[in-house]
Amino acid sequence: MNEAQGENELDWVLILAPFRRDADYIAASLREQNVAVRHSEGGEDLSNNLSLSPGVIIITHEALTPPVVAIIGDHLASQPAWSEVPVLVLLEKAAPIARIRSQLEGSWPSARLLFHSRPIARLELVNSIQTNLLVRLRQKQVRDAIAREVELRLELNHRIKNILASVTSIFQMTRRGASTVEELAADFTGRLHALSNVHTAVFEAGGDEVSLSSVIAVTVAPYNGEGLSRINVNGPDVLVNRTSATTIALCLHELTTNAIKYGALSQRDGSVDVTWSVSEEASPVFSINWVETGGPEVVEPTRKGYGTKYVGSALASLLGAPPAITFDRGGLRCRAAGPLARLQVGD
Repeated sequence: MNEAQGENELDWVLILAPFRRDADYIAASLREQNVAVRHSEGGEDLSNNLSLSPGVIIITHEALTPPVVAIIGDHLASQPAWSEVPVLVLLEKAAPIARIRSQLEGSWPSARLLFHSRPIARLELVNSIQTNLLVRLRQKQVRDAIAREVELRLELNHRIKNILASVTSIFQMTRRGASTVEELAADFTGRLHALSNVHTAVFEAGGDEVSLSSVIAVTVAPYNGEGLSRINVNGPDVLVNRTSATTIALCLHELTTNAIKYGALSQRDGSVDVTWSVSEEASPVFSINWVETGGPEVVEPTRKGYGTKYVGSALASLLGAPPAITFDRGGLRCRAAGPLARLQVGD
């Protein structure tokens, strides 16, 4: 056995050459080109080597015994659809190539068969092997592309289901809180626009993580006119995963809607401060605060509306603890905190 550990599964060569010094000659030629090789004697040793997925198989005429042909045939038959293993067969000049080709094509229908006559020049042999290793690399790239396409389709299907579930939930909860058809239409449309804007901001960012600052800026932008900031934001540029960014943005939209209807933003001089921070502990804690000022005197409602319910449940699920929503006389306050790790990729 020779070195193959640490190499790509398709980047090494298996040699079956029982007689003369063929195996040593082939191995030496390949090692000069930094191609890893293994030798096999047949039988169980051959099965073990094939289970490691060689990139190319080289077999001499003498090694083409019925047991070896059968073992290789079983290996080739187990290959996935994308795989066509190159098998280089080294024959004597006087060998009946046509008959041998016909027999091997019948036994190895899923192989990429190539025949060479001995003696073979070192350069010709090395070029043939390197060409077929490249073929295997291309096959692997096709495999990876197919796997990625399947993954993307599954992800797209998952995201569409999530969006439809969100839309259904928004409609049902908005319907329960609406007193007229006009109010239902206005509130539902506003929430769908918010969902659309947030998804646009999140997906235009690209990658698995997005800037929370940029997503919050997009969320509050419609309420801040030129030269006038009704919603003031301040906090470090934290990178969070897409789901976390979407959840926080939708919560801010609900708080903003409530402030426009009943809170600080219903008054000309009212304003909102949105701040967030990350602690410097070994396991950082993320916290976000919503504070309204300058609005009408706040009175705690007798029942919770859609916005308050959504903010409470969404932030509790995101951060692992329910937010503190306070109906302070001077203005509504909402504070939420939890481990930063819950907002980041992989969590």
